[in-house]
Amino acid sequence: MSFLLRLVLPDRPGILGAVATALGAAGIDIISLDVLERGDGIAVDDVVVDLPGDRLPDSLITVAQAVPGVQVESLRPFAGPLDTHRELELLDALAHEAGGAATLLAAELPRVLHSGWAVVLECEEAADTWHVAAASDAAPAFEGLTLPWLPLTTPQLLPSEEEWLPERWQEMAIEMMAAPYGGTARAVVIGRSGGPAFRRSELLRLAHLTGIAATVQALPPA
Repeated sequence: MSFLLRLVLPDRPGILGAVATALGAAGIDIISLDVLERGDGIAVDDVVVDLPGDRLPDSLITVAQAVPGVQVESLRPFAGPLDTHRELELLDALAHEAGGAATLLAAELPRVLHSGWAVVLECEEAADTWHVAAASDAAPAFEGLTLPWLPLTTPQLLPSEEEWLPERWQEMAIEMMAAPYGGTARAVVIGRSGGPAFRRSELLRLAHLTGIAATVQALPPA
């Protein structure tokens, strides 16, 4: 079974090699690695690993944190195909999508951004209300909610303790981030339950993706 480890580790030569060696010695294969942040001597990496069936998930934490200075920020199951060109595949698919771009974006962004779900919100024409234009599997219901952060002019982190969130969402520790999509009349929301909180590097990645996606959609057919 595959798991996604978020590691906070010293940003120094050899530290990733030490982690890889420790995981390999425990029979754990590294499938992919994404560097989320680097700065002030600290790096944050997302590592997808394949855990043998006879090992408990908690052993991943034990093995990784046995390397001096390494902390596991989160551990969660990971499902879905892996590749090193997820963003490019999504943009290519959008370029060939005659209709239903919002549906495609909502379905694919969770895979691209290692999140749980995605929702595309649109403003009702000539009204100050919003509706769900598209949603991925596992997305919670936004209908009927007051969304004080809309319309969006800039990307925003939406932490799980904000007052507008329903009590049930707060109990589930639903972390979210959002970005405009082709103007202030549309927004893409990405979320996951139980953390970890989204980092600014992930927010910037979402903003870049939605910006490029909107531009691709506006291009004339090839």
